[in-house]
Amino acid sequence: MNKNIEVLEKTLGYKFKDEKLIIEALTHKSYKQPYDNERLEFLGDAVLDLIVGEYLFFKFPTSDEGKLSKIRASLVNENGFDKLARSINLGNFIYLSNAEENNGGREKASLLSNAFEAIMGAIYLESGLDVVKKIAIELIEKNHKEISLDSLFRDFKTTLQELTQARFGETPEYKVVASRGPDHKKEFEVAVIIENKEYARAIGKSKKIAQQEAAEMAVKLLNKETE
Repeated sequence: MNKNIEVLEKTLGYKFKDEKLIIEALTHKSYKQPYDNERLEFLGDAVLDLIVGEYLFFKFPTSDEGKLSKIRASLVNENGFDKLARSINLGNFIYLSNAEENNGGREKASLLSNAFEAIMGAIYLESGLDVVKKIAIELIEKNHKEISLDSLFRDFKTTLQELTQARFGETPEYKVVASRGPDHKKEFEVAVIIENKEYARAIGKSKKIAQQEAAEMAVKLLNKETE
C-alpha cells in the first residue's frame, strides 16, 4: 500500500480493507483514470448530512428546526469540510494532474472539501454508519471548540480575515448600510468591504448576525475566484 495512505489512515484512526476504495476517494477527475472520487463525494455528502443532523438533534434537545438547520448549514458546507480536510492534511494525499497541481489544486477549498466527503463516503461503504459517525464527529469536535450558532458564525469572520490578510494584506471592514423596523424587531443590513470594494451584504436581527452572514458570502466569493 502507498506509504502516504498509511499516514492518512493513522491520522483518521481507520484502516481501509479495500485499497482500491481509498485510492478512488483520493483521485481527482483531473488525474484521468477510469475512476474518480465524484460518486463517493455524492455519497459522503448525504452521509455527513445525516450524521451531523442526528448529532445536533441530540446535542440541542430544546432547539427548533430553524436553528438546527442553520447550525448544520454552518458545519455541512464547503468551508466546514475544507477546515476538516486541512486538519488531516488531506491535500498531501490527493491524486491530481500536473496542471491541477501547478494551479494550486492542493489548496483549493472545493477540491479539499470534495475529497473529504469522498473519504467519508468510502468509510461508510466499507464499514457502515457507526464507524464513519465516530470519525466524523471526533474531527468536528476537535476543530470546533464550541458548537453553537454564534461560535460557528464567528468562524466565518475569522476565515474571511485570514483569507483577506493572506491575499490582500488587509482586514475586511463591516459597514451598517441600513437598519429597519421597531426597536424590538430591528433588522440590520451590513456590507463587507475589502480594498474599498463591497464584496457582499446581508440582513440580520443583530449587527453581529448580519456581519457573519456577509462574511460567509464573501468567503464563498473569494474561494470561487481562486477556482
